[in-house]
Amino acid sequence: MPVSMAALCDDLAAESAELRAVLAGLSEEQWRLPTPAVGWTIADQVSHLAYFDDVTLRSATDPEAFAAEKAEMDADGGVDPDTVCARFRDLSGAEMLAWFDDARARLVAGFRGLDPSLRVPWFGPAMSAASSLTARIMETWAHGQDVYDTVGVVPEPSPRLRHVAHIGVGARAYSYLANGREMPSVPVRVELVAPDGSSWAWGPEDAADRISGSALDFALLITQRRHRDDLALTVVGDAAREWTEIGQAFAGTAGTGRKPL
Repeated sequence: MPVSMAALCDDLAAESAELRAVLAGLSEEQWRLPTPAVGWTIADQVSHLAYFDDVTLRSATDPEAFAAEKAEMDADGGVDPDTVCARFRDLSGAEMLAWFDDARARLVAGFRGLDPSLRVPWFGPAMSAASSLTARIMETWAHGQDVYDTVGVVPEPSPRLRHVAHIGVGARAYSYLANGREMPSVPVRVELVAPDGSSWAWGPEDAADRISGSALDFALLITQRRHRDDLALTVVGDAAREWTEIGQAFAGTAGTGRKPL
């Protein structure tokens, strides 16, 4: 089935609305609460999303400007999310939310009419416009999870978890690259139970190495929002186990993961 940019945009808008509903009710003090990401407040989580929404739109609509921005970052040692967050810590919660609303609206509008196969540059490997938007869904879900954990909200798992799992599976090779390891040639089968009880699967059916469990637990693993020991995933085979140690759905340097709860 062809990828629908309209459907991806609708899913991103829905994921955004769920997060925004929580953000809109925060006091100024709550915007400054520390999240499970060491050194990051709720405001930092949101500025990260807004900033990279702007950069994502630029990568698709003005690749030359994106290339210049990336070259400048590379000259300073590469993109550093901590440095990016520090630039916007003088913004109030209301200002941060307004930026997020504006950046996300422009991103969705800008991507809705794009050819899903259009190749767009990024800080990691170049990707299709569809994959770029899927990455924004994944990022929104992952950083939203940190916000929800901070304020004690437990969102209902949605079918949008498929996007998170899909990009996580696709990033297996990048996870090894980011960690300076050679990926084994052994295939891994991923079998997940979707929120509605149906099954999602990736990889050869006859693969000996396997990861199975709920889509939520796999999403938490592959975005490094939970330590693997805190998740009810069944992992079989050395290649599958190694992947659960280093897997990351996001671009950039190797993630540090989370400590066991």
